[in-house]
Amino acid sequence: MSKSNNSINNSQLTRGELRKTIRKRRNSLSSIEQSVAATQLNINFFQHVNLPNNARIGVYLQNDGELDTSLLIQSLWSKKHQVYLPIIHPFNHTNLLFQKYEKNSPMKTNRYAILEPKLDCSTVAPLASLDLLLMPLVAFDEHGNRLGMGGGYYDRTLALHYAEQRDKPTLMGLAHDCQRVLSLPTEAWDIPLPTILTPTRLYTWPEQ
Repeated sequence: MSKSNNSINNSQLTRGELRKTIRKRRNSLSSIEQSVAATQLNINFFQHVNLPNNARIGVYLQNDGELDTSLLIQSLWSKKHQVYLPIIHPFNHTNLLFQKYEKNSPMKTNRYAILEPKLDCSTVAPLASLDLLLMPLVAFDEHGNRLGMGGGYYDRTLALHYAEQRDKPTLMGLAHDCQRVLSLPTEAWDIPLPTILTPTRLYTWPEQ
C-alpha cells in the first residue's frame, strides 16, 4: 500500500515545498489504506517496543492525513498503560503540555481544529515523567531528520529536555511509509529522532 519515496526528487525543494508535497501524498491515502496502516502500526509497535508495566505514553490524535493512532491507543489502554495527549500550553502558546487521556476525557478543539483534552492541571504530566513520546511528522529522511508541520511546538517543548540531557522520554516518530524521503533540509533548531516507526518497519539511527 505504500507509495514510493523515490517519486520525488526533493534535493532542490524548500522545506515549505516539501511539506506541501508530502502532506498531499499522505492525504491521498484512501480510508481503507489508512485503516490498514493503523492495524499494521498496532502490530508493528508491540513487536518492536518493550514497555514497562503501567507505562506513560505520550501520543497524538490523527489530523491532516497523519498515521491513525486510535487503534494503538485502545491497545495501550487494554494493556493498562497510561496515555497522554499534547495540549497547547494555556499561557505559553508556543509550547505543549501532556495531559492524561482516558475514554471519558472531556475534549475540545484547539486553534488548529485538533482535538485535545480540556485542561485539567491535576492530570498534566511533566515531560520527563513520560516513558515514551510518539511524535507526528510530515516527512523523515535516512538520517532520522524530522520535518513537522512548521509550528515548532515539539522542537520548543523538547529543547529543555535535550539541554538537560534527560533520559526520558524516549522519542519515536510515527509515519506512513510514503513519508520517507532521501534527505531533508535542516535548521539548527531541528531535533532528529533516534527511532521512527512505520506500519512496516522500525528505523533506528545509527542504522543497525
